[in-house]
Amino acid sequence: MPQIVFLPHAKLCPDGAVVEAEAGKTLCDVMLENDIHIEHACEKSCACTTCHVLVREGFNSLSEASETEEDLLDKAWGLEAVSRLSCQAVVADEDLVVEIPKYTINHASEGGH
Repeated sequence: MPQIVFLPHAKLCPDGAVVEAEAGKTLCDVMLENDIHIEHACEKSCACTTCHVLVREGFNSLSEASETEEDLLDKAWGLEAVSRLSCQAVVADEDLVVEIPKYTINHASEGGH
């Protein structure tokens, strides 16, 4: 089973985490199953960017991004070449290092501002 290292995130994972993941699961599901409560405002339907992550190692082992995902990522805060929507990124057999960005574009979580 691949190992996923989640880098520390002030709110969601202050100490970071190292988990084993079953190949074929999305990064979002792996996080949620391991008590890393990443936002997923669209209920994992590839309709928002609240589950945006940066895959620092192992990026090329993930499933290929769809055109819809790539279009949405253009709207994500802190977009980088290694950005993925965690609800769409399917884990393969390679270890990963994942960073959760400091911010998301989600008006509901920011009090409607």
